[in-house]
Amino acid sequence: ADAAAAPGGGGCSPAGGGSVPVLFCFSVFARPSSVPHGAGYELLIQKFLSLYGDQIDMHRKFVVQLFAEEWSQYIDLPKGFLVSERCKVRLVPLQIQMTTLGNLTPSSTVFFCCDMQERFRPAIKYFGDIISVGQRLLQGARLLGIPVIVTEQYPKGLGSTVQEIDLTGAKLVLPKTKFSMVLPEVEAALAEIPGVRSVVLFGVETHVCIQQTALELIGRGLEVHIVADATSSRSMMDRMFALERLARTGIIVTTSEAILLQLVADKEHPKFKEIQNLIKASAPESGLLSKV
Repeated sequence: ADAAAAPGGGGCSPAGGGSVPVLFCFSVFARPSSVPHGAGYELLIQKFLSLYGDQIDMHRKFVVQLFAEEWSQYIDLPKGFLVSERCKVRLVPLQIQMTTLGNLTPSSTVFFCCDMQERFRPAIKYFGDIISVGQRLLQGARLLGIPVIVTEQYPKGLGSTVQEIDLTGAKLVLPKTKFSMVLPEVEAALAEIPGVRSVVLFGVETHVCIQQTALELIGRGLEVHIVADATSSRSMMDRMFALERLARTGIIVTTSEAILLQLVADKEHPKFKEIQNLIKASAPESGLLSKV
């Protein structure tokens, strides 16, 4: 449903062209801006972050509200809302502060493997190393029974996932043209996994597909862990600034070893020895982590 059709849809006058004026309100601030026609919840959240990122405490939960002229007050953003006319929205922090502890358990975790494709091999820095670490993560996911979702960016032109990455048992392997991995099929798959709370994300490129995926996921209330030694870009500068930006928004930047050992949590875990052997078997000394 668009803004006019949604219950209590807000807006003043229809906007023509490719963008729609929107007034973004947060706390005592109100800043006019614009979004593409048809923008939804994720783009509104990204715009709030770009306008008020230094004021927003990402350790809190938020609700987006729309000003409804019918009621002369704000209402919670209607489900499926898409911007089609000039409107006013606000970001409201909930009273309960949510501390991001970063705890991981296999039963509430999903692994996202993003665009580890053959055509990227000569272009991405340390690509061989992130393939090795990515394969180790997927082996760990299989041992621990963690669902894995894999995407491939325009595989017709960029090739399939590299042969070194074993996708046996992956819940989904999807082609995409959107940079973010958050496709309708991915959202449906997440909805089918009971109690999912955390996403472990790795692949390429850090400043494009990884960044956009992470921002969409935290916009949906999921906790995101980016695996620094399994994530890279063509440019180390792009990678570094993307990781810094994402860390400031409350996303956890970590390493593959930390992830795997946090998931087993105890030396007495029945899979500990197998996870330990995985860690011992491949630990590239590439210098990638010195460029975080």
